[in-house]
Amino acid sequence: STHAVMDIGDFVAVNVWVVQLFTPLNFLGTVYNAIITAWVDLKNLSQLLGQKSDIVDSKDAKALKSRMGGGGGEKRGALVSFNEVHFNYPNSNRGLKGVSFSLAPGTTTAIVGSTGAGKTTIGRLLFRFYDPTRGSVMINGVDITEVTQRSVREMIGVVPQDTVLFNDTILHNISYGKLTASMEEIEAAAEAAQILGFIRGLSEGWNTMVGERGLKLSGGEKQRVAIARCLLKDPPIVLLDEATSALDILTERSIQKALNALGHQRTVLVIAHRLSTIQHADQIVVLGDGEVIETGTHNSLLQLNSKYAEMCIAQAKAANEENEIGE
Repeated sequence: STHAVMDIGDFVAVNVWVVQLFTPLNFLGTVYNAIITAWVDLKNLSQLLGQKSDIVDSKDAKALKSRMGGGGGEKRGALVSFNEVHFNYPNSNRGLKGVSFSLAPGTTTAIVGSTGAGKTTIGRLLFRFYDPTRGSVMINGVDITEVTQRSVREMIGVVPQDTVLFNDTILHNISYGKLTASMEEIEAAAEAAQILGFIRGLSEGWNTMVGERGLKLSGGEKQRVAIARCLLKDPPIVLLDEATSALDILTERSIQKALNALGHQRTVLVIAHRLSTIQHADQIVVLGDGEVIETGTHNSLLQLNSKYAEMCIAQAKAANEENEIGE
């Protein structure tokens, strides 16, 4: 019998052809998978954008006027009131039950309580992500359901627990608080947030890329960017939504000066996890199972020797145990 014979040159040529054929085919397979994934994401996004919001402006809704004050000894900020607010999440018993308290202009109010007590719900109602089932949330004496959502949210600045940063320059991420801001305004906000020196020390300065979700920045640096962004917006109301709970104690203390600058002559609502950060608040509201169970200053609540005092003792004990383990 005869056998086909392939010399070395033919063998090498065939292998080169096979490699040249499979390389683009493998690339095509990768691109195809990416296209399919993107198509599914696009369909999900279109469905999300097509959903109608349950919270809509009334036909005669007007813009809420910002009244910062500051003249004739009047404190700047806004008057915020929660009046007998009841709220329940769909298919859940969790919510608020007749919550009432007020935030005077230019003062700091802290909301504390155990997990599920209703702290985060307070912030969501203030932004009008939900409407109360009963009662009202008012800003400067106006029910926020009677004005446009946009005007309400323009009056509020927020520093969240997990700061959302874009994969862009640090300049872009800070200027997002006010897109029309001048460079002088941006630098002033960064200086007040205690981050200007850090930015100037970077090799690329303001043009430094922060990475996806700010992965090139530390937790404290990301929070300072969020504070600078909020300062640039210059809102009459500031919401600190557990802004330092994800930071270690040393980092938390280092950015406290920036937080104090943010709260200067503004109405501040602090949703607090660490009670050590709100000892100087003008008012502390203690929530339990969706109800206000105590209201007062740090010292007055300690003298009551009730829920707030128990929380302070528990956190102090936990901190001491951590220090002993660290040593």
